[in-house]
Amino acid sequence: MSNSKLPERPSLEHLKKLAKNRLQEMRRTDPDAKLAAALLHVARELGYPSWRALKAKIDGQRARTIENPVMRFLAVANVDRSIAFYRDALGFEVKQQEGRIEATLGPARIQFGKQGYGPGDFEFRNPQQPGTMILFLQCDDVVAARTAFRARGASPSEIEKVNWIKMRMFEIRDPDGNVLWFGQSYHKGQDSPSRRDSQPHGLRQALPELPFDNVPAAVRYYRDVLGFRINYQQDDLGVMDRDAITVLLIARTEQHKGIGSFGTYVSDVDALYAELLANNARILGEPVSHPWGLRNFIVLDLEGNRITFSQTFE
Repeated sequence: MSNSKLPERPSLEHLKKLAKNRLQEMRRTDPDAKLAAALLHVARELGYPSWRALKAKIDGQRARTIENPVMRFLAVANVDRSIAFYRDALGFEVKQQEGRIEATLGPARIQFGKQGYGPGDFEFRNPQQPGTMILFLQCDDVVAARTAFRARGASPSEIEKVNWIKMRMFEIRDPDGNVLWFGQSYHKGQDSPSRRDSQPHGLRQALPELPFDNVPAAVRYYRDVLGFRINYQQDDLGVMDRDAITVLLIARTEQHKGIGSFGTYVSDVDALYAELLANNARILGEPVSHPWGLRNFIVLDLEGNRITFSQTFE
């Protein structure tokens, strides 16, 4: 039977409602009719032999919805083995692309070879070996993705909440041991401005306070080296703005002592790194991409307060 009646983006909840309506119709002639029979009826109308087969198809389609663009040259020991795994266990589409074999899943594109290269290594200077690479794939339904991958024979880990980046994630390892992280924001659809404004206490922006022995020197450093603008200044206070964030530079006292820190998201972490490097900022290292989908670097100001600049990637 043909399954051409299934919409491009079918809703399982909508089909369940159809089955419940169908059950009411069936009970007019058969009071003992069960929901399972109505579910089967809906599945067969759409060209599937069972409700389970229909649900697996929908879960598979939902799992294919990868939201973040990824382009990676992945290091593998056996190309044919890897192609079979990414195609059969993960649902990638494998095709010949300009003489190369490429696997695609939504906007994610992977090419296989004996050596792999990390994101941003466009000049191929730092080859990586099989089993050492990490990919982050953001999907629109992490539960459906995990269910579909298990049904295909993959062995995903349990879904875990990674609170500090507010994502639900699970891991799959390919035959070489390369790690694939699949994640979904667990506040997706709830963090729009209208949503925030509707909250009872209207929290909008954090204002980190960093202590200094010499506030005027700190103000100059944040202006000349870190690129902030002076919003307001006095001997024991500097209000510093850059783009959408504000930082308060305060005098170090008994109530405000020690070393402070804060983190902020940026739109282009590598461009900011290059800017601050040219300004001779105290940078602790080059930007690093982490498996949980953040690329960041750390700066210390002139009295050791710590700032982490992060960008989501892939």
